[in-house]
Amino acid sequence: MPQLIIDDTSLYYELHGNGPPLMLIAGLASDSQSWQPVVPPLARHFTLILPDNRGAGRSPLRSELTVGRMADDCLALAAHLGFERVHLLGHSMGGMVAMESALRSPRMVASLLLVASAPCNSPRNNLLLADWAAARDSGANGEAWFRSLFYWLFTERFFDNRPQVEEAITVLSGSPYPQSAQAFREQVRAIASYDATGTLGRITAPTCVIAGELDQLMPVATSVALAKQIPGARLTVIQGAAHSIQTEQPEPLVTAIIEFLREVNKECR
Repeated sequence: MPQLIIDDTSLYYELHGNGPPLMLIAGLASDSQSWQPVVPPLARHFTLILPDNRGAGRSPLRSELTVGRMADDCLALAAHLGFERVHLLGHSMGGMVAMESALRSPRMVASLLLVASAPCNSPRNNLLLADWAAARDSGANGEAWFRSLFYWLFTERFFDNRPQVEEAITVLSGSPYPQSAQAFREQVRAIASYDATGTLGRITAPTCVIAGELDQLMPVATSVALAKQIPGARLTVIQGAAHSIQTEQPEPLVTAIIEFLREVNKECR
């Protein structure tokens, strides 16, 4: 089990594939396994680095959590693996971590792919996430709790396939590495306290902002505004996708990733 000891915790990670290094940073309540739909096709082109953020999966939470601390973890992991420069792909909260990594260490970040993300969370989203955390604190968990999240993460079409919905809920609620209520709340607090607005003009890495056409949490307008704040950033909208783009529309997401990275890195096959 590959782990990196950092300060007071151990960071679990996985490596897949071969090629230029691409780190995939998961979002709220997610871990390295959330990328499974896109791992096989991306691993044919890149060395994929999949960490579990602090407080998720197999990376324990032993202190206060911030987006900055998660960014430092990602940069430390890249250095530990011997990579001088890495491409960063972050989903939702993971996009915030990727942005912060680029701001903290411009030389180490070769490019950014920001999927369904924003430089700060909206007041509506902060209230929504706080309600989810309060439900966990009060003991809610399992299938009903995950279903309440699904309404925001997926398109209406996703729910047309009832067996698919139930299978996804069963898998998540039966995870061998469940996230604790405390860790979930710490991630929610980290998101609420992060605001990179006004600093994104300092990002020098080539950037691709990717939005889901039907995303309710991070609407396309949010991604449009994000792309405008980062010099030279491009915007790609994935049709028929809500917030969980890698789950519902993995093929067009993989295509967008590969096409962008081929342009910014001639080593990408």
